[in-house]
Amino acid sequence: MNSATPVLIFLVVLALIVFFSSLRLCNEWQRKVVLRLGRFAGVRGPGIFFLLPFVETTPFTMDMRVITSSFVAEQTLTRDGASVTVDTIVYWLIVDAGRAAIQVSNYTQAVMGAAQGGLRDIIGRSDLATLLSQRRELDEQLTTILDEQTEAWGIKVQSVQIRDIKVPDSLQDALSRMAQAERERQARVILGESEVTVAQLFSEAGEIYREHPTALHLRGMNMLYETMRSGVASVIVVPSSALETMNLGVIGGITALAQSAPAAPAGPASTPPAREPSESPTRPWPIPGQP
Repeated sequence: MNSATPVLIFLVVLALIVFFSSLRLCNEWQRKVVLRLGRFAGVRGPGIFFLLPFVETTPFTMDMRVITSSFVAEQTLTRDGASVTVDTIVYWLIVDAGRAAIQVSNYTQAVMGAAQGGLRDIIGRSDLATLLSQRRELDEQLTTILDEQTEAWGIKVQSVQIRDIKVPDSLQDALSRMAQAERERQARVILGESEVTVAQLFSEAGEIYREHPTALHLRGMNMLYETMRSGVASVIVVPSSALETMNLGVIGGITALAQSAPAAPAGPASTPPAREPSESPTRPWPIPGQP
């Protein structure tokens, strides 16, 4: 056997060891942070890549997908002194794997701590009515605050959503009474506005009838026609001024007379018999002293 064979075998084995030790595989949603002798040397991935053996290392594998984290702010006081418990969910992702691995030791805990602090600050600066009715605006404010704070860590906060707001039972009863009182107030306001609108329309109709009396007469005749067409005996109370203005008395009297008068028998017209004169003429009372 040739003396160079063992050396060749050793070199082949050493090359295979170096090859497999420097070979790295990274999934599509992953990135690997590379350190060269302890210093940051960049981010590799996805796919297959090689490292300098015994010189470069990859201590961090970062997940670049969107991460969903939920947290709760318990017994937090609002600006008006109400104690609430707010359940919130935040959507965030890593946009710079190098800064996320180097700038902060545990980026997940950092994001959660910043989110809880920002949520408590938003609750403390808002009253209960605003917290219950303006969730979208509060979500946008909290998203902006978190995004500005986590930008230095290479993390992007996409959105924050308030899922549930829990208030004590006594406070729920008070809120229910307030809501009922508010609905009653709105109902009264709407009723008053309707009365004003109806009064304005009646006023405009009166002006039209005053300028056009014929329209008023036609309206009265239409009312009588609708009443008679219904076929139901009814009593209509009409003011005397309306009777004089619209001639409703004459029209109603003619109609009633036409409906109640019996039909005349057919045949030649006969004249009533002449009244016979009295048998005895009317005498004045006797005057005393005369026969």
